Amino acid sequence: MPRSLWKGAVSFGLVTIPVKLYSATEEKDVTFRQVHPKDGGRIKYKRVCEVCGEEVPYAEIAKGYESADGRMVVLEASDFEDLPLPTAKQVEIVQFVEIDEIEPTAFNKSYFLEAEGPGAKPYVLLREALKKAKKVAVVKVALRSRESLALIRATDDLLVLHTLLWPDELRDGAFAAPSDEIKASKGEVDMAKMFIDQLTAPYEPEQFTDSYREALEAVVAAKLGDAPAPEASEEAAADSGEVVDLVAALKASVEAAKKRREAAAKAG
Repeated sequence: MPRSLWKGAVSFGLVTIPVKLYSATEEKDVTFRQVHPKDGGRIKYKRVCEVCGEEVPYAEIAKGYESADGRMVVLEASDFEDLPLPTAKQVEIVQFVEIDEIEPTAFNKSYFLEAEGPGAKPYVLLREALKKAKKVAVVKVALRSRESLALIRATDDLLVLHTLLWPDELRDGAFAAPSDEIKASKGEVDMAKMFIDQLTAPYEPEQFTDSYREALEAVVAAKLGDAPAPEASEEAAADSGEVVDLVAALKASVEAAKKRREAAAKAG
C-alpha cells in the first residue's frame, strides 16, 4: 500500500468529500551512479557555502530567493506552511468542462483520490455524476509547496486528479509548423489514411514494452556475468534522405503493415 501524499477534502457544492491523494504513476528506468572508471569508486559531492567555505549538511540547507537586484531572502519551513492559500487542504470545484476542451500538453501529474471515512458516499455520488454528465471537474489545489490548476475525472471505480500546467507555462509551438505554402495532395492524404487504417487497433498499453530499458538491463546483466552478451540488432537504419514520391513510399508502408498484421495474427 503506497503512502498518501496529501490529505484534505474536495468541495462539491455544499458537499464535502474527505480524501487522500496517492501518486498514480511511477517512472521505471535503469539508474546509474557516477563513478571513477579507473577503480569503480563512487563520485561524491560536497555542499559548500560560497561565502564561508564551510561544508553544509543537507538538513541545514534552506531555500533562498534572489531578487532581480541581487538581494537574497531566506525562507523558513513555516513560511511555506503558513501561506494564506484556501486550496492548502480544500479542493474546490470551480467549473465543469468536457475533457476535450483541455489542451493535452497541459497535463502534468496524475493522482488517485481515495475516500476517507464518511467521504465514501459523496465520493461515489461525484464519480457517478461525472460519468453521467460526461464532464470533468476543474479545480485548484496546493501540492508540494505550489498551487496547481487541476481536473478531477471519473474512471472505472475511481476519481483521478490530474494537475495541469498554468497557461503561461505552455510554450507557443507555432514556430515549428511548416509553411502554409506546403500542401499535401488528395492522393497523398488518402494513401496516408490507408496506412493509418492498417495500423488502427484497440489501444492495449500492456502490449508495449520499453525496448531500450530491456536492452540496457541485458547489457548490465552481461557485464555482471549473469547472462551472455546480447546480440546487436541487425535491423537496417531508416533512410533519412528526402522522399521524392510520397505516394509510392506510403504504398510500400501499407503493404509492410499488412504483412506485419498477418504475421502477428498467425503468431497469435
